[in-house]
Amino acid sequence: MAGFVRRLLHVDTHTVVVGTSGTTARDVIAVARGNARVELSAAAVGELAAAREIVDALAAGPEPVYGVSTGFGALAARYIGQDLRGRLQRNIVRSHAAGMGPRVEREVVRALMFLRLKTAASGHTGVRPEVARTMADVLNAGITPVVHEYGSLGCSGDLAPLAHCALTLIGEGDAEGPDGTVRPAGELLAAHGITPVELREKEGLALLNGTDGMLGMLLLALADLRNLYTCADITAALSLEALLGTDKVLAPELHALRPHPGQGVSADNMLRVLAGSGLTGHHQDTAPRVQDAYSVRCAPQVNGAGRDTLDHAATVADRELAAAVDNPVVLREGTSSGGAGSGGGRVESNGNFHGAPLAYVLDFLAIVAADLGSITERRTDRLLDKNRSHGLPPFLAEDPGVDSGLMLAQYTQAALVGEMKRLAVPASADSIPSSAMQEDHVSMGWSAARKLRTAVDSLARIIAVELYAATRAIELRAAQGLTPAPASRAAVQALRAAGVQGPGPDRFLAPDLAAADAFVRAGGLVAAVEPVTGPLL
Repeated sequence: MAGFVRRLLHVDTHTVVVGTSGTTARDVIAVARGNARVELSAAAVGELAAAREIVDALAAGPEPVYGVSTGFGALAARYIGQDLRGRLQRNIVRSHAAGMGPRVEREVVRALMFLRLKTAASGHTGVRPEVARTMADVLNAGITPVVHEYGSLGCSGDLAPLAHCALTLIGEGDAEGPDGTVRPAGELLAAHGITPVELREKEGLALLNGTDGMLGMLLLALADLRNLYTCADITAALSLEALLGTDKVLAPELHALRPHPGQGVSADNMLRVLAGSGLTGHHQDTAPRVQDAYSVRCAPQVNGAGRDTLDHAATVADRELAAAVDNPVVLREGTSSGGAGSGGGRVESNGNFHGAPLAYVLDFLAIVAADLGSITERRTDRLLDKNRSHGLPPFLAEDPGVDSGLMLAQYTQAALVGEMKRLAVPASADSIPSSAMQEDHVSMGWSAARKLRTAVDSLARIIAVELYAATRAIELRAAQGLTPAPASRAAVQALRAAGVQGPGPDRFLAPDLAAADAFVRAGGLVAAVEPVTGPLL
C-alpha cells in the first residue's frame, strides 16, 4: 500500500531508545516509516540478562520446562536433552517460516520486528542481550526479511511472519537490503558486519510468539485513518457548499445535544472550512428544500462515529504496546505461582498471544472505513446528478452530451466502495483449528489487518474522487457569481498547484485522479486549509 504522510503520528527520524516498559505509537511509526535508529537502554540490557539467568538455571535442571526443554505446540510432551536444544530452536524457526503469497510491505515488516524487540527488552522472554542487539542491528542496517502474505492465524502470535524475521537473524532465508535488492540473508548480514545468532534454549520460540504483526498494522492504519477522517470532514464541507446546502446543521448547540466526542469534532471541522462562504444558505434558491439529504446533513454523525471508533482502537493499541506477549513468559520470584521455577524467578505458560483484542478492532475499523467510503460516494453522485445538484451541469461536464464529465470517476468510486463493503466482513468471526486441535480457536487477526490495509488504501481514493468533484463544482459555482469560503478557495488552489486540472472539456481522467489521491495521502489537503481554518483535528 502506498505510504502516507500522517497527521498526529507524523513520520520522524528521532533515535528510538527501547526500554523495559513498552513503547509508543510514535516510535513504531518512526521506525517503520522513517527508518529511525533503534538503541537498547541500559535498563533493558540489564533485564534481558537477568531473565536469561532464570532460563539458564531452568535449562540446567532436570525438570522439563515448556519452550526450554520440551517440544512445541502439540509436540510439547517430549522432553528434549541438552544436546538437541540448539537444533530444536533452529528447527522451530525453519519449520515455521512457511509463509506463502506476495511479499508483505517493508513498513509492516519493520514494525513487526521493532515490536518483537520491544517485547524482548521487557525481560519477560528470556532471550540473551546479544539476540536483542542483533535485532536492533538488523533494523538499523535497513535489512528487511522477506515475509509473505499468508501464514498467520493470529494465535500463538503471528507465527510464520515472525519466523521469517527470525530466519534472517540466524543468517538464513532471503531479505531485502537497504538498496531494495533481495539477497540471501547471510550475505546481507556479512555485508553489514552482523554476526548471525546461534539460538539457545527458548530463544527460537521467543522470537515467534507475539501479536506484533497485527499490532504494527493497527498502528499504521490508525495513523492513516486520522489523516483520512480529517480529509473526509473537509471534502464533506466542500460538497455541502457546492450543493448550496445549509451549514446551520453544524451549529455546536445542536451537536451538544448528542455529545459523542467525534461528532462534535467533525461538525466543528466542517463549520470552520465553511466560514465565510457565499454558497451556503442558498438551499431555497433553485428547487426549494427544507433539509439537505442525509449524506450531507448527517456527515458529522457518520464521520464522528468513525472517529470515536479510532479512539477505541487506539486505546486497545496502547494497551498492547505496554504488553509483553510471549509463551511461556519469564516472571521474577514472587510474581506468580505454579510454573517452573528456579532461583530468582519462574517460567509460566499463558494465553496472552491470542489476537482477539486486536482482531476485533481491526475488523471494526474496516467497518467504519467502509461506511465512510459509502457516504462519501453518495455525495459525489449527488454532485453529478443534474436533478439533485441544484443547478450544476450533468456530471459537471463542460458540454453535456459531447462531454461525459466525471461520469466514470463516480463508477471507479462506486467500485471501490463495493470492494470496501466486502472487506468489512469480519475476519475475527472465523476460526480454523490447527496444530492437531491444540490451537483449536484462533483470532484470524492477521487476516483482519491485511484486509484493513486494502480498505484504507481504497478509502483514500474514494475521498480523492469526492475532492476532485467538489472542487470542480465549487469552481463552476464561482463562475455563476457565488463566492466560495476562503478555506475552499485555498483547497482548490492547492489542488490545482498539485497538477489536478479544473473544469474544461473531457480529457484523460486517470492522471488527475491519481494526483488528487497523492494530494490527499500526502496531507496536502489538510495543509492547504489549516492556514485559514486553524488546526483541524
